Amino acid sequence: MKKIGFIGVGIMGKSMVRNLMKAGYELHIYARTRAKVEDVISEGAVFHGSIGECVKGCEAVITIVGFPKDVEEVYFDSGNILDSAEEGAYLIDMTTTSPQIAEKLYEEGKKRGFHVLDAPVTGGDAGAKAGTLSILVGGDREDYDACRGLFEAMGENINYEGKAGCGQHCKLANQIMIAGTLSGVCEALAYAKEKGLDLDTFVRSVASGAAGSRQFDTFAPKIIADDYAPGFFMKHFIKDMKLALIEANRSGLDLVVLSQVLADCEELEAEGYGELGTQALMKFYEI
Repeated sequence: MKKIGFIGVGIMGKSMVRNLMKAGYELHIYARTRAKVEDVISEGAVFHGSIGECVKGCEAVITIVGFPKDVEEVYFDSGNILDSAEEGAYLIDMTTTSPQIAEKLYEEGKKRGFHVLDAPVTGGDAGAKAGTLSILVGGDREDYDACRGLFEAMGENINYEGKAGCGQHCKLANQIMIAGTLSGVCEALAYAKEKGLDLDTFVRSVASGAAGSRQFDTFAPKIIADDYAPGFFMKHFIKDMKLALIEANRSGLDLVVLSQVLADCEELEAEGYGELGTQALMKFYEI
């Protein structure tokens, strides 16, 4: 497997493209705005003006786009991936999307002779840059095994989760944990600030104790520094939480913390904060 098509060269995708090229893969990319990907083009990626042209002749096609509607568009719209990819190609959607869409893509792809995997990631922009992403894979086990080399170029903690859609279910469970943890970080900082604690000392004091977490380590210093630049957009976190809540409701689960954090983030999005990073949840406590 050498020639790879890649759709979705954004905050995460750009670093993933770079790591694949470092591993020796030939990268063919498509982006709506060429100017935004000139850097990776100059580094060796081959740009195409359409999705259909991008995926022609590729042994594997990787997508990491924004929303479920974008997944449906790049795969199912006329002239796009399912119409244009080579029969027998591996189609790997790394977007966090609906498990139902993952299942639909798997079924339709199999009918047309493709190998389809859902493989969402966690680890944020830092993990994408470092090539240390966790990759959560659903689909046929033999297809997962065939794509291990590709995944190892982008991540370190790579796991087969089960049949089609299971990668997405694992990612949604991950996002449920982040919702609770990140809200806890923000509430603790709001409390510490209100009570007059020195926030840098507070962070140093509790980071290595029982309340320590990756969310705390990553975002507490950024919040204190008033740094809300996105490593992962608030608007995309809202999308993920909505997907998780839909799935929870389908199974009769009442996830009250997830519901509350989603409501808080939606309020912030309405205030214009959707383009900021997830740490902007802190702004809910400042409204």
